[in-house]
Amino acid sequence: MSAPKPKLIILHIGDSIQYNIDTYNRLASQFTIIQPSVEERQRDAFTKALKEKKWGDFDAICRPYWNSGGEMGRWDRELVPLLPQSVKVFASAGAGYDWADVDVLAEHVMRLYAVHYSGENAYISLAGILYCNGAAASSEAVADTAIYHILNVFRNLKWSLTAAHSGDAAQWQEAHKGTQLTAWNPNGRPLGLIGLGNIGYTIAQKAYRAFGMKIFYHDPYRKSPEQERAIEATYCFTNEDLVAQVDCVVLAMPFGGKEIIDANLLSHFRKGSRFVNIARGKLVDEEAVIAALESGQLHAVGLDVQYNEPHVHPKMAQMRNVALTCHTAGGAMDTVLGFERLAMENCERVLLGQGPLTAVNKHLIRK
Repeated sequence: MSAPKPKLIILHIGDSIQYNIDTYNRLASQFTIIQPSVEERQRDAFTKALKEKKWGDFDAICRPYWNSGGEMGRWDRELVPLLPQSVKVFASAGAGYDWADVDVLAEHVMRLYAVHYSGENAYISLAGILYCNGAAASSEAVADTAIYHILNVFRNLKWSLTAAHSGDAAQWQEAHKGTQLTAWNPNGRPLGLIGLGNIGYTIAQKAYRAFGMKIFYHDPYRKSPEQERAIEATYCFTNEDLVAQVDCVVLAMPFGGKEIIDANLLSHFRKGSRFVNIARGKLVDEEAVIAALESGQLHAVGLDVQYNEPHVHPKMAQMRNVALTCHTAGGAMDTVLGFERLAMENCERVLLGQGPLTAVNKHLIRK
């Protein structure tokens, strides 16, 4: 009788599962799960372990908890080539993936497979590693926070909140009388989204249905006619074209290695318009935004993310027309539960030969 086939191996980086215990147990019954310690996950130790093949030829990487498992730092051209050729999928909690070079993962060459072609032996190599994120789990929470910031920048709520919390009667009275003079209802106003992926589209749906806002968007991948009709969306071919037509711009795109909101693009914004960022802080030139606020080019700003987190620009922290939150747009238990589940289910599906649920770089992978 032949020996049983060894189980495929999942490298579980980060803290242990807290909520989706049944899913984890199902995974453990099908695959071998190896969970490196915190010490083993530090950059030098992790790199050394990969070079020495400490965990063998594992087949998947699972990071189910967004707030741990990143101790080894950026997954870049230094780290990714050290992975065994057996790795097929890297599934992580979290919507953003600015800490992982998904293009480098897509280039990683897997094992060579022998094939018989025209009477001769030939080989094909499959490249590379699918990266799957958890954006689908956080779409609702992030979109709700975006709506909060949209209301903030239209209705001057930061000014009112700050004055009320000050306990100072003069500040209260000033806000009571003054906020209304530059506040507007968002109803029927044109809203522009830079990025209309899962999160961006959910923001657009909520803004359209709740406030009847007119939706404009720019994205490298245009939505289908059916999706555009559902929210009466207008596609703009450039960001410059987009921002010139709307009263509020929402940034809802992944970090691609460069700033998007800079002095040049801000010069195309409507005078006195508004800006909301629930994406990544490094997409925004904060000095240029401050200059636009001081000149009146921008009326108000809502930021869930900052350029140098957890440090907030000191000038922004003092401005009553800048509403700030602590990168908590996705911070709901629904998100935490979904992050865990998606990370595990993406690994499971790929290792079982099924399609991933939330692949980010699938379009970059080729034979």
